[in-house]
Amino acid sequence: MTLSNLPPLVTVFGGSGFIGRHVVRALAKRGYRIRVAVRRPDLAGFLQPLGNLGQISIVQANVRYRNSVDRAVEGAQHVVNCVGILAPSGRNTFEAVQEFGSKAIAEAARGVGASLTHISALGADANSASAYARTKARAEAAILSIRPDAIILRPSIVFGPEDEFFNKFADMSRTAPFLPLIGGGKTKFQPVYVEDIAEAVARSVDGKLKAGTTYELGGPEVLSFRECLETTLSVINRKKSLVSIPFGLASLIGSVASLVPLIKPPITADQVTLLKSDNVVSKQAEAEGRTLKGIGLLPTLLVSVLPSYLVRYRPQGQFTGSGKAA
Repeated sequence: MTLSNLPPLVTVFGGSGFIGRHVVRALAKRGYRIRVAVRRPDLAGFLQPLGNLGQISIVQANVRYRNSVDRAVEGAQHVVNCVGILAPSGRNTFEAVQEFGSKAIAEAARGVGASLTHISALGADANSASAYARTKARAEAAILSIRPDAIILRPSIVFGPEDEFFNKFADMSRTAPFLPLIGGGKTKFQPVYVEDIAEAVARSVDGKLKAGTTYELGGPEVLSFRECLETTLSVINRKKSLVSIPFGLASLIGSVASLVPLIKPPITADQVTLLKSDNVVSKQAEAEGRTLKGIGLLPTLLVSVLPSYLVRYRPQGQFTGSGKAA
């Protein structure tokens, strides 16, 4: 097979992360050649079996270092950016990773003439009090100024085997006397399945999504924070009290917890700020078809997937009966 006859090459930044690994699998199924750009290639070997022999290659890249980004996109026809952080750590700040890094990827993609798909977040807002939301919004603006034809995907809270929301509270329920309802648990989410996001990304690489468009990705139902926790407890067959914690107290707890070295805080003050705003698909996006349904995808129900990976949190794991909850 000559070089001109090879399948298109797609570079996926952050391909070993929660969303990234599912994106890699969706692209591999379509036959693309995939170059996965990650900070630690030695920890990304689990991606190799997702494709055929030689289909997936793993290279070292750090979005904080522009030269590594440029090397990772050489020869690529399409670039996907899955890089994002929920909380800053050391030099990996929101500004460095989500703003500078996204801009560097967009410039590198433009340099090689590659099209670009960028995964952002529904909470992106340049005027938000949250640093996470502000940097997500500034990244979007920078990307579109560099690549006006870039496709931006804004998912709501994402669920799937490796998620950091439902897994976190399910795990917490095993030892904690109660589960916290930040701000009374009224915040609304539209949980979206990670596989649906991966399929949307794959369709963007296929050229089936409109260039220069921002899509809002949410699941088939809107649930409050309280309803998400109640669903989690029902799936894992446990009973726990849900205790309301005011935003101010939760923010204080997050600030103090973030100061403890070597321990990942259960929540940060910035994440508490995010919880003050609903995280659902806008009416405008629905009207304009900039949603999963709009691109021909039927969103997956939360309860149809949650038991498949939360079963390990049941009192006796998969052997837990359907009788009285623990």
